[in-house]
Amino acid sequence: QPIGALLLEHCRITKEEENVFSISFIEEPERKYCFECDSREQCQEWIEALKRASYEFMRRSLIFYRNEIQKMTGKDPLEQYGISEEARFQLGTHK
Repeated sequence: QPIGALLLEHCRITKEEENVFSISFIEEPERKYCFECDSREQCQEWIEALKRASYEFMRRSLIFYRNEIQKMTGKDPLEQYGISEEARFQLGTHK
C-alpha cells in the first residue's frame, strides 16, 4: 500500500549513492526523500524518468519543438489551437 504521494514540481533529484537517489523540494531543501534501487542502472533509469516527468521539462520541450517547427514551416504550430500568444509557452516571457 502506498504511504503517500509527492507532487514532482520545483524539486531536485539527486544521486546520493550508487543505487540511491533523493528528491528534495525548493520550499523545503533540508528535507529529503531517499529511494533505494536494486542496481545502479535502475537508479539511473528512475532519475531520468522523474526528471522527464516534470511540468517544467515538458514545457521546455514544447517550447523547443514549437520553435523548431516554426523555423521549418514559418507557422506557429500552436496557432490552430488558439494558444499561440500564451506567455507560458513562450521562451523568456514572464507575464
